[in-house]
Amino acid sequence: MPTEQRPQSRRGLGIFGMLAAVVLIVAVITGIRSREEASAKLRQWTDDQAIPTVAVALPDAKAGNPTIDLPGRLEAYYRAPIFARVSGYLKGWSADIGARVKAGQVIAEIEAPDLDQQLLQARADLASQEASAKLSEATLNRRKTLIASNFVSMQEIDERTADLSNKKAAVKAGQANVERLEALAGYKQISAPFDGVVTSRDTDVGALINAGGGSGPAMFTISDISKLRVYVNVPQNYVPAIKIGAKAFITVPEYPNRTFQATVEASSQAVEVSSGTTRMQLGLDNSKGELMPGGYAGVKLSLQRDTIPLQIPSSALIFNQAGLRVATVGADDKVLFKTVTIARDLGRTIELGSGLAPEDRVITAPPDGLADGDQVRIASAKDNKGNKPAKVSEKQDVKG
Repeated sequence: MPTEQRPQSRRGLGIFGMLAAVVLIVAVITGIRSREEASAKLRQWTDDQAIPTVAVALPDAKAGNPTIDLPGRLEAYYRAPIFARVSGYLKGWSADIGARVKAGQVIAEIEAPDLDQQLLQARADLASQEASAKLSEATLNRRKTLIASNFVSMQEIDERTADLSNKKAAVKAGQANVERLEALAGYKQISAPFDGVVTSRDTDVGALINAGGGSGPAMFTISDISKLRVYVNVPQNYVPAIKIGAKAFITVPEYPNRTFQATVEASSQAVEVSSGTTRMQLGLDNSKGELMPGGYAGVKLSLQRDTIPLQIPSSALIFNQAGLRVATVGADDKVLFKTVTIARDLGRTIELGSGLAPEDRVITAPPDGLADGDQVRIASAKDNKGNKPAKVSEKQDVKG
């Protein structure tokens, strides 16, 4: 019996060994295959991570009614500094600051004794010249009656005629001098040149008055504030979009909840080198006297453009040594940089002047290190399920 069991035990051990070897081989093969699959997945994941994922948006074209806000300055439509034409002392004034005056109304009077004496002397000289001319004329007439009797010569008649002409010329000169001094004497009364408001008074009773406007401030300033001029400096690139006759809206600090309508009346048609702006004048009705000249004003001007500008997110701009550019994605999902110019900075969005087409897919937030020709993955392609990228305004609405 013992001799028969030995071959069976050996056979079982052999079968067990073969099974163990097969299991070991299967385990090794399975381990190698799983490791290769994991390595392949890792390589795929690494390759996927090497391609940046970006969000894109189409430039937004808004027709709308674009405007621009600029600071302005209110000025009286007519403003006249009043200086004296004669020297003397201020005898009195009748209109203080804030007083409303009418054209021709006397607002001050000057005492000018020197001028009065000059006028008296000029009148006396004129009377003397007139008397001399009358005597010369009478003498000439008497001499002419003696020509027939040959008591006077023609030479004497000619001399008397020339003397009379000189005397008459002296009379005219004396009369002109009197009229000049009388006109100056009329300036002793200071009158308002037009209806308006006295906006300044820099003199008082007894003050020494010097003729002319170069020796000190004006005695009075009269301003017509029934209509105001609004001066605003417009940047050069906006000037063609602001037309004469266009409407504008004015805001002032003293009336925070109100707006006033003005009209563009004139443009200087020149650019100031120091600021790069063009001065424009607007007319503003102020018949109620609510606004004050010299005050600050906010001016909202309407822009009239021939083409509709494109807008992109401000985060899409890239500025480096190559200039101002925008990264776009082509049909092959590769990056293409385009140089652009800015028309207006609207804060969250930028209004472009040139450089992009409406169908360009713009990368809204380009990552660092992006270069021309780089392959990218568009995040919105999965989100929109193959639809076109959202426009700038649509993306803003979602964010809002």
